[in-house]
Amino acid sequence: MNNTIKMIIDGKEITFDILYIFESLNTNKKYVIYTDNNKDTLGNLNIYSSIYEDKKLVDIEDEKDWKEIETFLDKHIDGDRYE
Repeated sequence: MNNTIKMIIDGKEITFDILYIFESLNTNKKYVIYTDNNKDTLGNLNIYSSIYEDKKLVDIEDEKDWKEIETFLDKHIDGDRYE
């Protein structure tokens, strides 16, 4: 895996920059946190998260997975807390 992810969304190829990749000992899953480098209406950077499994991104649907990402960000990000 390199420093970017390319996805086809609405027929357009979009490149996302990878911010973090980590593996959780609690869930035995690998997570990727990435951005499209665009900002929302409040000026906050768009940040996305997915499970990285078999060289594919998988949508996060389980609250336990979201908790793992939140815990990781709390430990590794200075400044405002991401919700």
